[in-house]
Amino acid sequence: MTRIGIVVAHPQPAGIETDTSLDAVPLVEALTRRGVHAEMTPWRSPDVDWTSFDLLVIRSPWDYALHPEEFESWLDLAASSSHVLNEPDLVRWNMDKRYLAQLEDAGVAVIPATYHRDIGSFVRTLDEFTSRAASVVVKPTVGAGSQLVGLFSATDPAALALGEQILASEGVAMLQPEVPELSAGHEKALYAVDGHFTHAISKGALLAQGGGLRGGIYQERPVVVEATAQEKAFAEQTLSAISQVTGVPTPLYGRIDTVESAEHGLVLLEAELFEPLFNLPLVPEVTETFADAILARLDTP
Repeated sequence: MTRIGIVVAHPQPAGIETDTSLDAVPLVEALTRRGVHAEMTPWRSPDVDWTSFDLLVIRSPWDYALHPEEFESWLDLAASSSHVLNEPDLVRWNMDKRYLAQLEDAGVAVIPATYHRDIGSFVRTLDEFTSRAASVVVKPTVGAGSQLVGLFSATDPAALALGEQILASEGVAMLQPEVPELSAGHEKALYAVDGHFTHAISKGALLAQGGGLRGGIYQERPVVVEATAQEKAFAEQTLSAISQVTGVPTPLYGRIDTVESAEHGLVLLEAELFEPLFNLPLVPEVTETFADAILARLDTP
């Protein structure tokens, strides 16, 4: 019998309220109804025989940012053991948010960002925000679940402290301007399976002014919403640019996080290509689409 592993994190990453099995359970059930053996497989488990699977579908390894080197080693192991989706080369590229600069060069509109490896350049850029009395978002280029991400007034010492913390851990610190529409909860996630739009979700604002998360924990408030023709076209443009930049064909799945900004227009926040929450319990028809797409990829190189 065909065996498919749905790759998750275990135990549940601290500080994230959403269960990593939220999408995995309905997907496993849908695949089982199609006559294959499907199961959730924690990527860090030493007890999993990765060679026993015909296909591994990476879905919610939300603790990867806490163990990035281990995760990259696991990608090598998984790729040598089975067929892996989304493709490990695409995952490695997507792990570091500096991919946004590449997509911008490819013509995708993104929120302006600067990237810093040393405290000097970080402070100089922070001073530029201070001169405009602006608020900033500070984050590492490798991270998930809004870990080490903060929204601050540029004059707040906590902004500098977070940058120092990121750099001290040998990370790369990002600085972006606050987008008022994003702080107001107007982010929209656009989902695609096999490059085709499936649904859109509004999940509300996450960051609290002054640092940290609203309510103290990463908790999305997902609501199914309509997507405009412009937004659907933007998602398709972004996915096409990703294939152009990486040389990897259309991914099995993806989430294009966007916001419509008065200052910047419709822009990309992130392209999530290996761990986006699809909120499948809210869109059961997408579960069936996703399961069919997985089976269609079984024999694809």
